[in-house]
Order: sequence, then structure tokens, then C-alpha cells
Amino acid sequence: MYSYEYPHPAVTVDCVVFGLDDGGLKVLLIQRDLEPFALSWALPGGSIKLDEDLGQSARRELAEETGVTDLYLEQLATFGKPGRDPRERVITVAYFAIVNLLEHKVSPDTGARSAAWFPVDDSPPLAFDHRLILDLALMRLQSKLRNQPLGFEFLPEKFTLTQVQRLYETILCEGLDKRNFRKKILTTGLLVPLDEVEIDVAHRAAQLYRFDKEAYVRLQAQGYAFEI
Repeated sequence: MYSYEYPHPAVTVDCVVFGLDDGGLKVLLIQRDLEPFALSWALPGGSIKLDEDLGQSARRELAEETGVTDLYLEQLATFGKPGRDPRERVITVAYFAIVNLLEHKVSPDTGARSAAWFPVDDSPPLAFDHRLILDLALMRLQSKLRNQPLGFEFLPEKFTLTQVQRLYETILCEGLDKRNFRKKILTTGLLVPLDEVEIDVAHRAAQLYRFDKEAYVRLQAQGYAFEI
């Protein structure tokens, strides 16, 4: 068997999973079961297998450590500062993901003592350099929200315009004028009005919409630029 003259670093994946509920923007964390940082909170992730590509590894680790499987996943950045892992030289490829929080039941399986959602702005201290990864993922999310329709990944299939505006205001941490926002979001042509309204609400029932993903793909191929 061939042996390299110089040692090679280990390669891992780490995932920043964002969700949204009435309490605000949340991040999914796992409580580590083993040293180093046993019992500390961390981003879900782990070592890649030799027969996996990076995306497959990220999805497998999420499924094993949190039970979350159906989600939007995008590569974020690579982190490789020496000493970031006290065990050995480790390079990690970080991903950020978006899920509809209410439709994903968290159920840790292997490698994690527990998994839970935490407010992004009030999360516990994180193991390794995971705070740095989380902060960068939040910046990427806020940046992309204005020029890609990623926000609809947070929402159920049917939603109101109020839910969409609240989503943008929560993630961007700024208030938006109701009339101007609705005009912008409707003129994208990507929201399909439904012959349905909210049910079981104390206020006047609002009309429901759905996001037309197929229309976005077609328009994008024609050079369409989403902007809010």
C-alpha cells in the first residue's frame, strides 16, 4: 500500500441549519456526547466517508445527529485554521441549510446526546470555532435573502403576505413598509394567489399564496434577477 511522506489533515463537514417560528430565527444545535467538548453545544457535523461527496456527507450527518432530512442545503465556506480541533489537524467544509421548523421533528440518533433549536441571537457557547461558522452563515443568509427567493424555504406550502413580510423583517433585523414590500413581492410574479384563506384565526382571515418554484427556474434561465 502506498504511503504519503507527509501527514494529511482530516476532513469534516459542519452544518448551520436555520429555522423560523413566532419566536424568531432559530439555529439547530447538537449537544456533544464525546470529548473534546463533551456536553457542549455544537453545529451538527462529522467526518466524511471515503465513498461520499461532501453534500452527501452533510445530509447524512444531519440525518444521523438531528433526524432532519428534507431541507435546502448550500455550501458556505471552508475552515482550516491550525488548532481549531484539539485532536488533530482538521479541515471542515461548512454548509448552511434552511428548513420549515414546524415540519421537522428533531430526533438525534448517533453522535449527539440531544438536539434542539436555539434563538440565533441567544444561543449557548459553541464548541470548536462553530460560533465563527454560525456568524458567517447568518451574514450569507441575510445577503442572499434580498436577491434569491430562499425565504420561502422557511414557510409552509401555503402562506400569507404577512408571514412573508415578517420573515424578511426578522432575518434582516429591520422594519419594512407594508405597502412597498407587498408591491415588490407581488410584482416578482412568483407568488400564486389561492382561492383559500387562513382558518382558525382571531383576526380577519388573509388570503393564502404559494411560491411557484417552477416559474422561478424558468425565469432564471432567461436572466431574471430576483430582488427585494
